[in-house]
Amino acid sequence: MKVGDLSLAFGLCCTLGASLLAAEPAPPASEAGPQQTAQLYRKLAIPAACLTTQAGRTFGGDLRIGDLDGDRRCDFLVYRCRHGAASGAHQGGMKPCFLGAFERDGTVLWTAGEGGNQPSRPMSVVVHDVLGDQAAEVICFWHRPRSQDKADWQTLVDVVVQIRDGRTGNVLREAAPPEITSRRRQDPVGANWVHQRLLVANFRGTAIPRDVVVKLGDTYVALDEQLHVLWTYQTPWIKYSQCPAYIPAVGDIDGDGRDELNAGYFLLDDDGSPLWERRWASHMDSVAITGWDDGKPRAIGSGGGHVIDTEGNALLALGPREVPHGQEVRVADFRQDRPGPEMVIRNVGHTPQVLLVGSEHGEILARFALNASPTNVGMEPVFWNGPSQAAVLYNGGWLWDLQKQRGGPLPGLPPPAGGAVHRMGFYHAIPADLCGDRREELVLWDPTARFVFLYTNGPLKEAAYQGYRPGPRQYNPRLMD
Repeated sequence: MKVGDLSLAFGLCCTLGASLLAAEPAPPASEAGPQQTAQLYRKLAIPAACLTTQAGRTFGGDLRIGDLDGDRRCDFLVYRCRHGAASGAHQGGMKPCFLGAFERDGTVLWTAGEGGNQPSRPMSVVVHDVLGDQAAEVICFWHRPRSQDKADWQTLVDVVVQIRDGRTGNVLREAAPPEITSRRRQDPVGANWVHQRLLVANFRGTAIPRDVVVKLGDTYVALDEQLHVLWTYQTPWIKYSQCPAYIPAVGDIDGDGRDELNAGYFLLDDDGSPLWERRWASHMDSVAITGWDDGKPRAIGSGGGHVIDTEGNALLALGPREVPHGQEVRVADFRQDRPGPEMVIRNVGHTPQVLLVGSEHGEILARFALNASPTNVGMEPVFWNGPSQAAVLYNGGWLWDLQKQRGGPLPGLPPPAGGAVHRMGFYHAIPADLCGDRREELVLWDPTARFVFLYTNGPLKEAAYQGYRPGPRQYNPRLMD
């Protein structure tokens, strides 16, 4: 989208946002929550070429973002999959079979494949410039059925790994490593198997991250930008509630310029060797590698509310009484009246209940309930006022000020439409600086619907735009389900 078009679009969106907010008197500035400053920056219709219709419902699918064409503006990629479970919570698709790339003004860049369904979970597609050509590539699984294979959602024998040109969608590289294609579901109920994920990493200490780690149930496979296997790791823990994190996290925890991988029950060095292995607590569903005490990177784990160092020492353990089911955990500087960052942890499974925990002494600062939302997942810190200010928390269509423990709905965001037809029928979120003023916007979508909603913290500062610069929070979005 060009600057002139952006000004017109933003003007229309501001008018819509103002009319929606006019129904309630504005609170005093000292009491206004982040949702009061939110403006609907763009309601972006997914182009018709990127939609499909299944059982009477027209939708795009799951979403990733990145600068696909190298014009320093954020583009969008929808994808759909085949081979989901026949019934229950794992319905949908496991193997990508359609990709559709488009710009913010709705211009279609390219499409590949056809058909498909909503992914069973956010899964095996990532957008990042692994080749260093100033435009992001699409790294993904791709469904490649063969007549001799008897394949379903429990096997990857009919999957290849691809790197596609972000500008054209053309396949640049393709491989079918047996370390990936030979894997089958091992866990009894499939809960960990359906949370497949590709994550960009830097295991070799290159100038930009060029590696990808593939998470497949009990197996982890690291690939370089040539799709050569760097290492593999397999965990013995596979049972529901007693397995490693559904979505691992990468980051340089030991300061050697190379990433490690945290899955909650183990921390792998850049060569795939374990730095520690331990089943700390049940329901280690969500993890991170991020700064905690005095900015030191630590392994964060939702199971039992743990913070763990490189040697495997627990610096914080809230325990099963406080955290019987650690569904989600996020760490950011949510309260600037307190030193260091804080942890917000969804501590009682798929419920609105959360704890806010300080990093200075590891004390629980607050206990409260967020707004209820479908499946009660999807928390994301958002640097709504810029990186030097306290982060706000997105949850289920609301923005929350965690210092005041108060939140409210985003203006103009309709209720999620797909909850009755698919588990993923709610608004996923990726925070990203789309306007170049160092404040983060929100990219929201319901994978069962036809629109992408972009929200900004008004007023928009168009003159500050210096190009889109994605980071790990954009190319490795958490997207819990």
